[in-house]
Amino acid sequence: MKKTSWTSKLISTVSVSAAALMLFAGFASAHVTVNPTVAQTSAWQTYTIKIPSEKELPTTKITLKVPEGVAFKQYQPLAGWKISTEKNDSNEVTSITWEVDGDNEGILAGQFQQFNFVAQNPQAETEVAWDAFQYYSDGSIVEWTGEPSDSTPHSITTISEEPAAAGNAAASGDHHGSAATGNEGHDDTSTEAGTGDANAADDDTTLGDALTDTVTGEPNNTDTDTGTLKLQQATLIVSILALIMSFLGIALATRRKKR
Repeated sequence: MKKTSWTSKLISTVSVSAAALMLFAGFASAHVTVNPTVAQTSAWQTYTIKIPSEKELPTTKITLKVPEGVAFKQYQPLAGWKISTEKNDSNEVTSITWEVDGDNEGILAGQFQQFNFVAQNPQAETEVAWDAFQYYSDGSIVEWTGEPSDSTPHSITTISEEPAAAGNAAASGDHHGSAATGNEGHDDTSTEAGTGDANAADDDTTLGDALTDTVTGEPNNTDTDTGTLKLQQATLIVSILALIMSFLGIALATRRKKR
């Protein structure tokens, strides 16, 4: 009886451990994000949405809802992607969709893609939430519409009269400081070397400033994002360990039955 009790306890422990490991693996994932997370009131802002493919399936479409109070202006065209917008009765853009086009397979496992657009921020200080819907090739949809504590949270941008101060208070981030100093009358055709940071234009920029800050992208970014790759590797390792422990529990139970 003692041996039976010991075996049962071992199997129970293995099962619980495997379940916990699989649960951890589920949390070890990257999110769809919109940057910058802090921006200037009324500014013409270059925003970047970053989409990692978390499944072993390609992401073929992403739809982003434009928050109320944010005035969408322009998007950056990108080869291999068909871009469309939806408008309300007031002719305001309410959502933008990027969908694979031509021979583009989409955002493959271990890859991420960034899309850029320009919008004008609200005049008053507020927080805007970016709801996003990620479509995979099998028809499944991940809705990034939850609160920050949820497993699929939406991105939030804090609109502030003092974005630098707000950014420092919230968290340390990679923002440009005073990037628009002396930019009044800035030529729309000129570009500054090294522009394209997703967190640029946090200050009171003009539309021309925002447009020159746009990143020139590729159809699919084949350079694996370091953070996303580490998370995926951790998920794979944890899943393998959980599987091994489950097999170990089954083997011990089978061996006990044979005795």
